[in-house]
Amino acid sequence: MVLFATLMMVVKYIGEAGIAVPEMIFWRQAVPTVLLLTWFAARGKLGTLRTSRARSHFLRTFVGMIGMIGMLISVTHLHLAESTTLSFTAPLFAVVIAALVMREHVGIWRWSAVALGFCGVLVIARPGVADISTIGTAAGLFSGLVLAIVNFQIRDLGRTESSICIVFYFSLFGTLFAALLAPFFVSAHSPYEWFLLVSLGVLGAGSQFLIAASLRFAPVMSVIVIDYTLLIWSTLYGWLIWNDLPSWTTWIGAPAIIVASLTIVWRENRLARPIPPIGTSDSVETEGIAGEAKFVQK
Repeated sequence: MVLFATLMMVVKYIGEAGIAVPEMIFWRQAVPTVLLLTWFAARGKLGTLRTSRARSHFLRTFVGMIGMIGMLISVTHLHLAESTTLSFTAPLFAVVIAALVMREHVGIWRWSAVALGFCGVLVIARPGVADISTIGTAAGLFSGLVLAIVNFQIRDLGRTESSICIVFYFSLFGTLFAALLAPFFVSAHSPYEWFLLVSLGVLGAGSQFLIAASLRFAPVMSVIVIDYTLLIWSTLYGWLIWNDLPSWTTWIGAPAIIVASLTIVWRENRLARPIPPIGTSDSVETEGIAGEAKFVQK
């Protein structure tokens, strides 16, 4: 979570310096692709990345890239604490999608959690108040919605594909998507800015591997709870670098969203029919697909 908070901080920092989102995405995706190829080639295990579901990986990447664009726009337009909090809405959208689209039965526990979570969103967004970016708020909520959709795509892919395979093809196809747009947005950079751009990919890859490692030593539920410490580190970065502290509405809305998300995670765990939360990925197949989405997204 410290690495992912650092990634978000770097995104906001270089975004304010005028570096375009498509260029950020290219480096965020390209560096993990090179690292993974190098790692498997050095170990003589490139065959591990073989897949018969390239089309599904492509569609998952297309949707995921749209969500990533939304997340980056949110980070560059909002305080880090606010954009981080909005990213926690994915489980709320997942419940709504499960009920309205997939026709799954959703009981009073989860509907109550959804209502509480969106009340928290309204408190943070403060409709009609001018001191919070409408674009940033809309992008953050849109990113949460897209991540919820991605969760279901990953659930399907996870029936036949390993976690590392899902991660690799998301990085590979994401690099190709970004490469189509990046030439129109590339600008000259100082050596320091090049360092920050490359660090996006390194931080993203590092957070992926650490989350996978954490699941080798702890249950998915335990790791998901730790996910929410992201808000602590994002708030700290915002204070230290931009002298920004969350408004009083964020202090009220954020706990409501977090409690709602954890309630959904807890309820799905009890029902043993997991809707993937925003949480972490599952590198251990017996734990299910429940946590894989954030692993892949990060």
